[in-house]
Amino acid sequence: MTQAPELPPLSPATRERRQRVQSAETGMAVLKGLAHLGGRSSLTALSAHVAESPAKVHRYLASLMEEGLVLQDAVSQHYYLGTEAIQIGLAAMRQADPIRAAEPCLVRLRESLEVTCFVAVMGNKGPTIVRFEEPGLPVTVNVRAGSVMSMLWSATGRAFLGLLDESRVLALAEQELAESPEDMRATLDAKDPIGQLRREVQEARCASVKDTYLRGISAVAAPVYDYAGRVCAVLTALGATGGFDPAIDGPIATAVRQEARAASAILGHGNGRGA
Repeated sequence: MTQAPELPPLSPATRERRQRVQSAETGMAVLKGLAHLGGRSSLTALSAHVAESPAKVHRYLASLMEEGLVLQDAVSQHYYLGTEAIQIGLAAMRQADPIRAAEPCLVRLRESLEVTCFVAVMGNKGPTIVRFEEPGLPVTVNVRAGSVMSMLWSATGRAFLGLLDESRVLALAEQELAESPEDMRATLDAKDPIGQLRREVQEARCASVKDTYLRGISAVAAPVYDYAGRVCAVLTALGATGGFDPAIDGPIATAVRQEARAASAILGHGNGRGA
């Protein structure tokens, strides 16, 4: 059996570079571990979280404290994120854009499910489509980027209505209810039409409609949350009712919720653990 040729020894400069890289990786692991633990932790808990010895983690914490990224409580001796870490977080949050975060999610939904999908945000007149994706064989619908969706009859509007707790959202829904035809109002709960819709969405954490907004079209929608836990956008998938499963626990709704969680994680919701 032939032996593998021996590799030449690393030069001192190469070893030093590798050590610096490994040191930086460990330091970032400690900093991210502190963030994942809520931004404040004891040395013991943090060490267990990053799977390193307390002595090693303490050394890195000392370096992070010198840079203002970590501070230590004089009473509890717990470590917490410092001013410089907060500034980094604020800069990242200022760049957080739900449209940009949702774009790859829309592409994945379009390609994996071959459905029409879009992301909408709340505008002055209601839920407004800001990005629209269609499969190779699109479903003919009269909505595009810029279209304002119904608060009551679209899955998109219902997702905002149920999960975005703002007075203007409720006001738009009440106005639309008052202006809706009697036969459409009859499809809602007689005693508390808006309240019942909201409770259903809150329980499912998404919304589903079948032939209510556009005849022959079904849709499911799920919320995208920002770092503060506020609904900042809604992802929606739609298709022809005959070949589209709008069930809340169906594969399409499951995929839409998963992609909405992915977009939320990009925006800092739940420290990347999803909604």
